Amino acid sequence: MKRRSSRIAASAAALVVLAGFATACNRGSDSTTAASGGGKPKLGIDLPRADSDFWNSYAQYIKSDVSSQGLNTLPTSNSQNDVTKLVANVQVFENTGAKAVVMAPQDTGAIASTLDALAGKKIPVVSVDTRPDQGQVYMVVRADNKAYGTKACEFLGKQLGGKGKVAEFQGSLDSINGRDRSEAFASCMKSEFPGIQVFELPTEWKGDVASAKLQSTLAANPDLGGIYMQAGGAFLQPTLALLQQKGLLKPVGQPGHIAIVSNDGIPAEFDAIRKGDIDATVSQPADLYAKYALFYAEAAAEGKTFQPGATDHQSTIISLPNGLEDQLPAPLVTKDNVDDKTLWGNNVGH
Repeated sequence: MKRRSSRIAASAAALVVLAGFATACNRGSDSTTAASGGGKPKLGIDLPRADSDFWNSYAQYIKSDVSSQGLNTLPTSNSQNDVTKLVANVQVFENTGAKAVVMAPQDTGAIASTLDALAGKKIPVVSVDTRPDQGQVYMVVRADNKAYGTKACEFLGKQLGGKGKVAEFQGSLDSINGRDRSEAFASCMKSEFPGIQVFELPTEWKGDVASAKLQSTLAANPDLGGIYMQAGGAFLQPTLALLQQKGLLKPVGQPGHIAIVSNDGIPAEFDAIRKGDIDATVSQPADLYAKYALFYAEAAAEGKTFQPGATDHQSTIISLPNGLEDQLPAPLVTKDNVDDKTLWGNNVGH
């Protein structure tokens, strides 16, 4: 973590410039950092929840990056997956002088009026991981969630040789992330692996719901060959517990193994890959979410602007009807690269 924080601080001091970056301001002022954040614009940061390994890791990175970059932040809030609390927390940011706000609204449809109100007061918003359906945003910092579904489909399809049955734990379908992953997985399976039958199991991101539905699916389909979990932080533990209980948790390579692909990239998934309990996960970059959420929030508070196009950090900024989105890279992790030290899941807490 210390080496990573140093790199971020050095990057900030060197004034990281994205391709397509346009500004009327002098970035030279960014080179001065102070531990207290003195002279820098105030940033309001709301964490979305504390019931997920992924989001708890993101919170650790936020804390570390704020400190290493000497940012001027208001007391961090946590809306606990409650849009009403998020709205109230944002009101506090407004009243205490925030010049930009970082949030991760879990209900992407209910936040529009708050975003519009902030835009009316010229307080730009950076949305992390979730793309609000409506309401103006300065930047969405998010990985390409359709790629998650496609990568999971391609891996499972090849593992099963294009035949068999797969259960899919869908996230909440009123979430852009749940929709993107589900739609991409379904489209890929239909076009690339028509011989695979997919059981779509809506879960609302709840592990107990996924476990109950998997139990029913296994009872009716004892020959189930694969599972796609759209969120390892929510689904990994209950899934492995159920398979263990039923004597179905066979290591990768052994007869009867159920191929499992997840999304998140948390340390527990990496451990499960090493043990052979699951086959792969798509690493959702908690470290980069924190790094670039803060980067864009500070840039927004200073009146800087960006344009669609390739960046210098292996991502692409795309245009949205209500703002811009930086689509960060999210690699597939298997036994071949699970020990890669550049993966955040191998560094968090170290």
